[in-house]
Amino acid sequence: MPTTGPFPAIEPSPTSSRVLGIESSCDETAAAVVEDGRAILSTVVASQVDLHAKYGGVFPEVASRQHILAIYPIVEQALLQAHLSLHDVDAIAVTRGPGLPGSLVIGMNAAKGLALGTVRPGGALPLIGINHLEAHLYSAWLKHPGEELQPDPQFPVVALIVSGGHTELVLISDHLHYQRLGSTLDDAAGEAFDKVSRLIGLGYPGGPAIQKAAEDGDPQAFNFPRAWLEGSWNFSFSGLKTAVLREVRRMEASKITLPVANLAASFQAAVAEVLVVKTMKAAQVHKAQSILVVGGVSANRALRDAVKLRASCPVFIPTISLCTDNAAMVAAAGHFRYIAGQRDDLNIDVLPNWPLSEV
Repeated sequence: MPTTGPFPAIEPSPTSSRVLGIESSCDETAAAVVEDGRAILSTVVASQVDLHAKYGGVFPEVASRQHILAIYPIVEQALLQAHLSLHDVDAIAVTRGPGLPGSLVIGMNAAKGLALGTVRPGGALPLIGINHLEAHLYSAWLKHPGEELQPDPQFPVVALIVSGGHTELVLISDHLHYQRLGSTLDDAAGEAFDKVSRLIGLGYPGGPAIQKAAEDGDPQAFNFPRAWLEGSWNFSFSGLKTAVLREVRRMEASKITLPVANLAASFQAAVAEVLVVKTMKAAQVHKAQSILVVGGVSANRALRDAVKLRASCPVFIPTISLCTDNAAMVAAAGHFRYIAGQRDDLNIDVLPNWPLSEV
């Protein structure tokens, strides 16, 4: 049985659950309650994006301080929205890593305190440490209240995780069984969006800003490079970022007004093409029955449309609110680990550099 704590998993495991999820890996403080890994009973997110915008990115110490202020009110609000108390949930799932160390510690310590303080006949409330990337994968299983329950993704699954800190292709053979096919060798896709957005004067966060600017641009205006890295499933976006930088500096030196919309559209098209082509090829080679696209960059409209257009099997992309960091995805992953028997000891620590391959 899988476990991330120092002690082995326990038997027997139930088949259903109500899990409280807590997420604090970066600059969102979030809590949610999810039933059976699918149905969202509540989800609450306190975003710090406006606070960090003036820094052009996340300022770790500021993020940690905000988590301290927000964590318990957010948990209380999530329980209130679900019409439950801590005694009504079966486990607490909390992001253990990867992420910012200070931010992770706030969520982990809050989860430990709640678990230890909720004494039931069997002892303290079970605690389950969750890998943040695994949580993003399980965002594809979730549904909001009132939404029609869709069929589950069928295995084997090829999943593209694209966010500010991660770009990975993953083969999922079954629940909790992952094989990393490839990852970025330098910048993550979301990081490239942020850097290019600053280069062309659109600010932070880069993803939404570039998408909006690109609506009025020509994606073929600039022939920016695509790093195909033939023979591997890896990605590289540093060359693309450098190409945009050189173009911007060339035009600035010539006192040419930057065609921001065209730059944004051409850059976005280059990123989306590489992501989509590699994902489709991986799905074909590994005979995938389903494709997942998850993570913050999966909110990008051009990427979503391109994946759906080119896929030869069912595609699962979370609703926009579940693409960015949230606790519902943590609770969903927590459900599958809970029914598999995972129970983590209260002495577990955060793992800021925890790769999905070591889950």
